[in-house]
Amino acid sequence: MTDLHELIDRLPKAELHVHIEGTLEPELMFELARRNRVQLPFSSVEALRAAYRFARLQDFLDIYYQGMSVLRTADDFHELAGAYLARAHADAVRHVEVFFDPQGHTQRGIEFGVVLSGIRGALLEAERQWGMTSRLIMCFLRHLSEEEALATLLQAEPYLEHIAAVGLDSSELGHPPAKFQRAFNAARERGLKTVAHAGEEGPPEYVWEALELLKVDRIDHGNRALEDLRLVRHLRDAGVTLTVCPLSNLRLGVVRNLHDHPVRRMLELGLHATVNSDDPAYFGGYINDNYRALADHSGLTAAEAVTLAKNSFSGSFLDSHAIRNHLSEVDGISARFSHRMSPQTS
Repeated sequence: MTDLHELIDRLPKAELHVHIEGTLEPELMFELARRNRVQLPFSSVEALRAAYRFARLQDFLDIYYQGMSVLRTADDFHELAGAYLARAHADAVRHVEVFFDPQGHTQRGIEFGVVLSGIRGALLEAERQWGMTSRLIMCFLRHLSEEEALATLLQAEPYLEHIAAVGLDSSELGHPPAKFQRAFNAARERGLKTVAHAGEEGPPEYVWEALELLKVDRIDHGNRALEDLRLVRHLRDAGVTLTVCPLSNLRLGVVRNLHDHPVRRMLELGLHATVNSDDPAYFGGYINDNYRALADHSGLTAAEAVTLAKNSFSGSFLDSHAIRNHLSEVDGISARFSHRMSPQTS
């Protein structure tokens, strides 16, 4: 297992499903609360961490939005993103496609440009320092109305050159993708890519809606797609990328344990699955922690880890030349480790 962990740590990878607000570690949350004179409903870092026992998605979202309240200035967003990017670099992440939730901030009176400039500044620094490339994905909060999503798209118009795609997140049940068809049409008309959370808690029908009505380029999560064999065939034949988040699934009760996590089954079925960290500060692990947890508990093999790393690049919004270069680097690392791996891990 040590060799497999080392391979995971060394494998170049892209992260396609991470909410920048979900990388807010408790220590930084308390520091920003002190700096910005925000009163948190927790007495200490330890009390906050103790609250990270979620039975369902909504339990997490309640604390997630409370945590957002400490983010006030461009410097705050820059510090938040910079801390995540340093962690990602340590995990051999070469490319990130980062979600951000502008509505969670503009509703608090924080200007759109403040949010974007802080995050983007950190992304540019990561590219200068480490060569890490990035794309920004602006998410609509699905518990809010489509009219509010369209208003957010209008707010974003002066900044669209810095935004690659729109997404759909927050409370899934009761808020089907169909609710946002006009907003996604408007985003595509502006040249943006589209992704959506679907099939995490919601049924396979939500995945169909995301594909057929929102015409998304990727499905975020997609676990419950496996309940519909026709949907599985469609996802496989169309080569739709699924951005799967194992530790998130475990902490939110989407799966009972990692031994039964569906990501290996997805690969067996020919689906283009990837592994990501989602909201790592809340769910107990960044991207390599997710890979290692699968190796320890689900039987993930070295070959499957390599496939997941390759899928992360081929499922990204990078151009074909960049994708080829990254895939070549993955092959090089894999080849150097292949002779060391035991039959059980290879």
